[in-house]
Amino acid sequence: QVQLVESGGGLVQAGGSLRLSCAASENTLSINVIGWYRQAHGKQRELVARVSDDGRTKYADSVKGRFTISRDNAKNMLYLQMNSLKPEDTAVYYCNAYLYSTAEYYWGQGTKVNVSS
Repeated sequence: QVQLVESGGGLVQAGGSLRLSCAASENTLSINVIGWYRQAHGKQRELVARVSDDGRTKYADSVKGRFTISRDNAKNMLYLQMNSLKPEDTAVYYCNAYLYSTAEYYWGQGTKVNVSS
């Protein structure tokens, strides 16, 4: 079982930046797909960005060019650098991991991001 702990959320003005961090209990090299999802109030959870074990990345269209996902396998960490933040980026951001070996998804507890206009 993979445990994930997010940090780095907070309140920021539109146009500002934040960096989210996710600490994994397992070696991130063993995690096949790891990424970030978000859920705004009253909306469904959606993919923000993910990175596969082969290094391929996928971003939501709404964040392309503004957000960057990265992983530090030596530290078992995942990051999301968020620039040019918009009020519509306000949400709870969740770290997510998927293992082929268990065919299960694992979730962190979430970190809140609030972007004021």
